[in-house]
Amino acid sequence: MTYTTQMDAARKGIVTEQIKTVAEKENMRVDDLMAKLAKGTCIIPCNKNHHSIVPEGVGEGMRTKVNVNLGISKDANDVELELDKVRHALRLGAESIMDLSCFGKTQEFRSRLVEISPAMIGTVPMYDAVGFYDKELKDISTEEFFKVVERHVEDGVDFLTIHAGLNRAAAERIRKNERITSIVSRGGSLLYAWMEQNDKENPFYEHYDRLLDICEKHDVTLSLGDGCRPGCLADSTDAAQVEELITLGELTKRAWERNVQVMIEGPGHMCMDEIPGNVMMEKRLCHGAPFYVLGPLVTDIAPGYDHITAAIGGAIAAAAGADFLCYVTPAEHLRLPDLDDMKEGIIATQIAAHAADMAKKIPGSRDRDNAMARARADFDWCGQFGLALDPERPREYRQASQPEVEDSCSMCGKMCAMRTMKRVREGKDLGMAK
Repeated sequence: MTYTTQMDAARKGIVTEQIKTVAEKENMRVDDLMAKLAKGTCIIPCNKNHHSIVPEGVGEGMRTKVNVNLGISKDANDVELELDKVRHALRLGAESIMDLSCFGKTQEFRSRLVEISPAMIGTVPMYDAVGFYDKELKDISTEEFFKVVERHVEDGVDFLTIHAGLNRAAAERIRKNERITSIVSRGGSLLYAWMEQNDKENPFYEHYDRLLDICEKHDVTLSLGDGCRPGCLADSTDAAQVEELITLGELTKRAWERNVQVMIEGPGHMCMDEIPGNVMMEKRLCHGAPFYVLGPLVTDIAPGYDHITAAIGGAIAAAAGADFLCYVTPAEHLRLPDLDDMKEGIIATQIAAHAADMAKKIPGSRDRDNAMARARADFDWCGQFGLALDPERPREYRQASQPEVEDSCSMCGKMCAMRTMKRVREGKDLGMAK
């Protein structure tokens, strides 16, 4: 029996190698995973042309996954530097890489990324179209947009961010309800401008069936972009955002009718108390499709520290049911991140994802924390470093300030509470006077 996509295979009862791999990783019964894939509440983004991939699942009952944004731009177009970032991101355990390249040799970077990356890869073809054709946005035709989509898919990209829900109705909603930051989605703003300048409908909304044809052929997941996501707290959960989300729910059902896997992208910037409601709204309006969020950033006043504001929002969102977190770095809103920025962003987002997994009671999610607790109680420093999300930093801190005795740190020394309790229980002298 043949199949077109992982969703199609699940619906036909075919156990693919990708399904086996993900079920094992997630400690999930194959039958349970297939039921979720068939329903659309889980996805396995895995392009048939991405031969180096080690598949991951995203969705209901699974570990929260972390995405890292990379790519070349006109102001920072060093392909080798970006590939070095890719290798660092993979070593740090990122499950996904989004290539947001928008200038120059985008295909060279994309092809090399697909070749070396076991992580799933996403792109935003709209970014690439502007640089690829090297002409005014308004002069790019619908046919040309779709040629770029086809090229990305043929190159092996596992998921595509397409802002198909930002149609003319949503654009009108934005005009009637003024925002402080208007449209902050790069792809969304480009499509809005194209629609305005050409007095036409969003080509990806108007020709959505053609997009589904491409995705179905190569088993590419659609990441339905939130072109109306809020760019500040004041704009969150407004009419435009909600109207677009309703449209995305309709587009989700159309994709599922073609066995095309879907996830939904979400905000953005948002006050903490709104986050659980937004997750619930997405799950309701988009029929349980996996939710992929950027942050949300919970305050607008922390430039240089937005990896922290995003991690706070990401932890709340994932604990409420979001499935996939896009990392945010300290350089967000300010510059292209360097290697250090990238590392800070990945670790902060991994902390948020892991904390949420424990809150969601994902099987096995507390095992590592319990092992760390035992290593601390035993003063097993090497064990602690090995269990840490980032082994390098705690090792550096330990080496930089050596204590008088090995069973303590330089903050408490012999008055360490754990040391005191351990020695008392073992019938040993505390050794304070020595």
